[in-house]
Amino acid sequence: MQLEEQRILQTEDSVQIDERTRVDTMTINMGPQHPSTHGVLRLILTLDGETVTKAIPDIGYLHTGIEKTAETKNYFQALVLTDRMDYLAPLSNNLGYALAVEKLLDITNDIPAKAVYMRVLLTELQRIASHLVWLGTHALDLGAQSVFLYAFREREVILDIFELCSGVRLMTSYIMPGGLQADLPPGLDAKVRAFLTAFPGHLREYHDLLTNNRLWISRTKGIGPLTREQAIAFGASGPTLRGSGVAWDVRKMFPYAGYDQFKFEIPVGTNGDTYDRYLVRMLEMDQSLGIVQQALDGMPDGRWQVADPKIVPPPKWQIATNMESLIHHFKLYTEGYRPPVGEVYQRIESPKGELGYYLVSNGTAKPYRMHVRAPSFGNLQALPTMIEGQLLSDVVASIGSIDIVLGEVDR
Repeated sequence: MQLEEQRILQTEDSVQIDERTRVDTMTINMGPQHPSTHGVLRLILTLDGETVTKAIPDIGYLHTGIEKTAETKNYFQALVLTDRMDYLAPLSNNLGYALAVEKLLDITNDIPAKAVYMRVLLTELQRIASHLVWLGTHALDLGAQSVFLYAFREREVILDIFELCSGVRLMTSYIMPGGLQADLPPGLDAKVRAFLTAFPGHLREYHDLLTNNRLWISRTKGIGPLTREQAIAFGASGPTLRGSGVAWDVRKMFPYAGYDQFKFEIPVGTNGDTYDRYLVRMLEMDQSLGIVQQALDGMPDGRWQVADPKIVPPPKWQIATNMESLIHHFKLYTEGYRPPVGEVYQRIESPKGELGYYLVSNGTAKPYRMHVRAPSFGNLQALPTMIEGQLLSDVVASIGSIDIVLGEVDR
C-alpha cells in the first residue's frame, strides 16, 4: 500500500498522475535545412518514441514577395516573376498569368489557334518534367537512387525542347499575354516526336523499378493516408486530391486554353495513401503524352500572337522600317498596356494542383492587386493530418508524396 501511494504524485495543480501511465514526448525540428523537406520547410514534430503525435509546418523562410512585387511592375514586366514561384513548372505559371491578363484585356477569344495548341503542348511537357523531378527526388528520399538518375535523364530532353523554343532552359517566360514570345523554331516537331517515341519505354522502366517493388510498396502503401473528406476540407488539389479518389481536374471542369478540344482521362486513387498519389502521377504522365501527341498532330499554321501592336511588340523587321511600329514598341516596353478597370480570377491545372490568379485592374499599367492561389500551399495544410500517428521514418515519404515547392508556398 505504501508503494502504491509513492507512485501517485501530487502536482501544483492538484492533479494526480500515475507514474505507470506517464508518457515522455520529445519535440524536434525537421528542417528547414533537411534535404527531404524539399525546400526550406521546417516541421516541428512532437514524438512519442518513433511515433509522430503532433506536427506543425513552419513556413516563410523563402518569402520573396512576388505578389507584391508584381504590383510595382507593369503587366508585361510582371510575367517574369511568375516563373519563380513553382520553379519546376514555370510555363504553367506563365499560362495562368497570361490567361488572367487576357481576361482583363478581353482578348481571350482573339488568341490565334497556333498559340493555343502550342501552349497546351508546352504545359503538358512541363507537367511531365515536373513529375519527373518529383519521381526522382521522391524515390531518392526512400533509397531508390537509380530512379533519380533515370528521371533526370528524360527531363533533360524536355528542357532541351524549352531551350529550342525560348533560348532558356528553366525560366523561359515563353508564354505571354497575347500569345507566345516567338514563333515555333525549326526542328521542334522532330524533337518532340523523338521524345514521344522514347518516353513510353522509359515510363515502363520506372514502373518496373518501383510499382511492384516490395520495398517500395512497404514504404508507401498505407503511409500518409488522406481521406476524400479530409482532402476536400483542407483545399487539396491536383494529384494529392485525386489520390484520395476525387476526380477533379480543372482542365475538365473549367476548360481553358483549348483543353476542351483534347481527349484525356483523369487518373484517381482509392486509398488516399502515398502509393496512390505515386500511381496517379505516373498515370498522368502517360495521359500528358497523349495530349502532346494530339497537339502536335493538330498544330495549325498562322500567327502566334494577337494582331494588336498595343499588346504584343511588332516584329523586329517592322521596327527598323516603320516609325509607327517603333513607337508601339517603345511605349509597350516603357509604359505597358492599360486594361480596363475590373477584376478576374483564372484557374489552371498545374502539375501540383489548382493554380489560380486573382488580378485587379484600376485602369493603370500596373496591377492594383495580384494574389495567387498556390496549390502547394493548400496541399501542405493536409500534411499534419497525414503524418500524425505515423512513424518518423514515414514523414519523408509523406512530404514527397504531396510534391510541394516552397517557392510557391511562400511566394
